[in-house]
Amino acid sequence: MRIALVYDLRRALGYSEEEIAEFDSIGTIDALAGALETLGCEPVRVGRGQALAARFVAGERFDLVFSIAEGVKGRSREAQVPALCELFDQPYLFSDPLTAAAALDKGVAKRLVRDAGVKTPSFVVAHRSADELAGWTDFPAFVKPLAEGTGKGCEAASLVYNHDELEAAATRVIERYKQPALVEHYLPGREFTVGIVGNGDDARVLGVCEILLRENAEANVYSLHNKELCEELVIYAPASDPEALLAGSRALDAYRALECRDTARIDFRSDANGEPYFLEANPLAGLNPWHSDLPILAAQNGIEFAALIGMILDAGLARYGLSRGGGERERKRA
Repeated sequence: MRIALVYDLRRALGYSEEEIAEFDSIGTIDALAGALETLGCEPVRVGRGQALAARFVAGERFDLVFSIAEGVKGRSREAQVPALCELFDQPYLFSDPLTAAAALDKGVAKRLVRDAGVKTPSFVVAHRSADELAGWTDFPAFVKPLAEGTGKGCEAASLVYNHDELEAAATRVIERYKQPALVEHYLPGREFTVGIVGNGDDARVLGVCEILLRENAEANVYSLHNKELCEELVIYAPASDPEALLAGSRALDAYRALECRDTARIDFRSDANGEPYFLEANPLAGLNPWHSDLPILAAQNGIEFAALIGMILDAGLARYGLSRGGGERERKRA
């Protein structure tokens, strides 16, 4: 089975360190290729979405596309490769363009999840100016870019306690990232990330992990700085107490509400009463075996990296009526 590996590498030229923070290292690609080979597949290292487009135009096709390409610009950038695959009728893993775009826009994701009955903190989006926040009263609040990942734009100054701080933080986000600022009520409780794999009724929680910041970490925020130095600054603690299990159950509801496919990581934070609230969803979760949250929590629950990739692969193949067999594409008969 030939599987196209599509990705953006951090060594890309012409971008700042922050712009490529969501891109992957060659070590991640090596690990993914190795896992796919272990699973009996033939990984083809394609590279960026533009390279995949060129191959499609030349007539090349694959049994499946495995894309972790984040894209660079626009709130729909994570939908670009899935849309390209659909344009060329190419089977692919992970969520479709609509879900990929909706999840990256945190305001849209919150509305969809809230309407499905999953609690999320009160929030508002300042589209053009901090003046749009004049009526906000839920302090403390947290301010971050509307459509970024990997903790980009999340820092100590993101946590605000009054209107002056709120206006300054929102203005900083709007001017720096050239996009709206999301403001949400900051909850003081525990922070969880939940790994999910599968589709529809067969989707299940792989595990719940509590995010604990060490004393030398940037306080109160799972920031880009803390994530980049997570081995030194963050403790990933397996959690299975009632509060954590409730976060897992609600994460599964959010996963289905957003119509995520194959796998995703869903983030929650609890209020002072131990009630978990949805923060955001990542249907294109990081897959660095040693550094990314999803492989870390999978390993904590006895799922080795190759097994995790196999679970994701099988979930995606099943959607197309396909299965692994002898390294070749086999379509199941009805």
